[in-house]
Amino acid sequence: RDRKSTVKHGSVISSKSPSKGTDRLKYLSTCFSRERDGLVKHTGGCHCGAVRFEVWSAPDLHVFSCNCSICTKKQNLHFIVPKSQFTLLQGSDNITTYTFNTHMAKHTFCTTCGVQSFYTPRSNPDGFGVTPHCLDPGTVSSVTVEDFCGQNWEESMQKHQTIRSMSKQTTDT
Repeated sequence: RDRKSTVKHGSVISSKSPSKGTDRLKYLSTCFSRERDGLVKHTGGCHCGAVRFEVWSAPDLHVFSCNCSICTKKQNLHFIVPKSQFTLLQGSDNITTYTFNTHMAKHTFCTTCGVQSFYTPRSNPDGFGVTPHCLDPGTVSSVTVEDFCGQNWEESMQKHQTIRSMSKQTTDT
C-alpha cells in the first residue's frame, strides 16, 4: 500500500517517511522548517532508476565546475549540501564507490548504469556533492556555475572563503 500523502506547499512525504507518532511529527516539523528557510525538496537519481534520492536545497543552485582529473573526465558539476539534507531513498545495494589519491572523496555510482548522481567530496566530507543534471525536472529555478581549480586543490581551498561551510547545517532541522 502506498503511504504517500500531500503536505503543505505540495511537498510529498515519501514512502520512506515515518508513518506514526513522534517520528512522523518530527519529520513534518523538519519539512516545514526547511520550507520556511527557503529550501525545496529536489528528487533525483541515476539513469536506470535503481538509485533514487531526495535533497533539500535552495531552488537557485550554486554549482561548482571542478577541473581536477576525475571531475574533468566525468564533467562533474555539483552543488554541496549537509548530510542531514540528503536522503538516499533506494539503491544502497546498487552503489559502488571509487577512491584515489587521498581517498577522502567517495565517488559513488550506480553499478547498473554507471551514473554518479551524488558523491562525498574531498572538500566537504561531512556533506554530499549532488549533480544537478540528475535532479528530476520542476524544482530548480536557476543554476549559477562557479569554476573551482581542482588541479591546484590545496591552494584553491585556501583561497575559497565559503566552500567548506556549504556542508554545515545552517538551520534548526
